[in-house]
Amino acid sequence: MSELLTADRIDEIGNLGSKSPDPASLVAELVGAVDEGRVADPDDIGFALLVAVDILEQAGDLADALMLATRAVAEQPDDNAYPRAVRGGLLLRLGRTDEGMAELTALRPLLETNPKSMYLIDELVESGHGDTAMEWLTGALDAILERTRTQQHESEDAQDEAAAMIYGLAQQRHDLREEQGLPHDEYDNLADRLRAASDHALGALDDGPATLLFWPQAELTALLLRWPALADSYPATWDEHRAQIERALVDASGLGGADLGVVVGSAAGLAAFAEPTGSDPTSEETLDEYADSLDEAGVTAWPPGRNDTCWCGSGAKYKKCCLPRSRG
Repeated sequence: MSELLTADRIDEIGNLGSKSPDPASLVAELVGAVDEGRVADPDDIGFALLVAVDILEQAGDLADALMLATRAVAEQPDDNAYPRAVRGGLLLRLGRTDEGMAELTALRPLLETNPKSMYLIDELVESGHGDTAMEWLTGALDAILERTRTQQHESEDAQDEAAAMIYGLAQQRHDLREEQGLPHDEYDNLADRLRAASDHALGALDDGPATLLFWPQAELTALLLRWPALADSYPATWDEHRAQIERALVDASGLGGADLGVVVGSAAGLAAFAEPTGSDPTSEETLDEYADSLDEAGVTAWPPGRNDTCWCGSGAKYKKCCLPRSRG
């Protein structure tokens, strides 16, 4: 039997992408593993297909990319909003405007309920429908603000969720209007006020760092080999570690966090930091202090642009690396 296709190998293929001298062979490897039932974790089948979709799209083969995106939708029947959005965007870029807009419009209500649904806006913008993206963002803001005005007795959790949605939508709309060179309007002013308020709130916090400690793959391995006791503090794999970091950053952003980022740790650096004071390298306090000590050495700002290199150091574009890990 041929070798199983692991999440690490899918990531490796995604990093190579169209830069490979033979992208067609990478697509064949991904699709072959799916067809033959050789994907190590069945939950990664959709991921493998979407990586193949991206390689095909970069190569200009939109028709085959659409076919695989449709397969990815079928592979994730209970959680297929993101693959459906990718399919909708491909339909738009293939000139099948009515079909593409129908696919994305069916998902539009997510903008009022799911803070991770901004991929809908991304697909519209990438397909040249920036005006529609602006209309949807404005409509979602209108709806949520109206809901908060008329439903005064919602639970505290519901109020927090609404606040997070308003923050995220206002910032996305503000950024899009800025890219289009449009003057500030009422919602842009709201976005500025919310960001200023969140910056002030974060600055007043004593226990909420705006940066998270991240271990590159080799360093996480070295860390756990040197201090096995830390195995209970970290996920079982590096992929899960960076997915956990991505989700934490998304959650912090949704709650109004600004100026977020990661600092990169190393096993040798942690040992050198702990040794002079005799601190326990496995204690949460030491790890937090070590992370704080790295801030001055430079923070990798989060989030990067969708087409920029991912913050995790994989070399792949953010939109095809860690960004999908946070999507629901």
